[in-house]
Amino acid sequence: MVDFVDGTAFNHEQGHRARKLFAAVVLAALDDAIADDKKYGNGPEQIARWARSRDGREVLSCAGIDPNERVVRGLMEFVSRGVRTSVALSREESERRHSQEQAEAA
Repeated sequence: MVDFVDGTAFNHEQGHRARKLFAAVVLAALDDAIADDKKYGNGPEQIARWARSRDGREVLSCAGIDPNERVVRGLMEFVSRGVRTSVALSREESERRHSQEQAEAA
């Protein structure tokens, strides 16, 4: 019984690590699309093409993201904002956006 529990925990942990790896691939694709948007002006179209492709849908699924059209529109909107993923995920950016939202509400 102990071996079964250890094996299940190991498999769960492996799956979690694999999901994080694929999520990192999605973030890299977003950064590439943002770079394309700044250089060529076609970033949202690039990420949409990738997300709708067979490989893109597979990567999104493996990352735990449902590859539907709503997700594609969200990815396109994120790329059009032009904020790199490392900056968007940082605490400083989160605090800045929160304070900006509060200022707009007041």
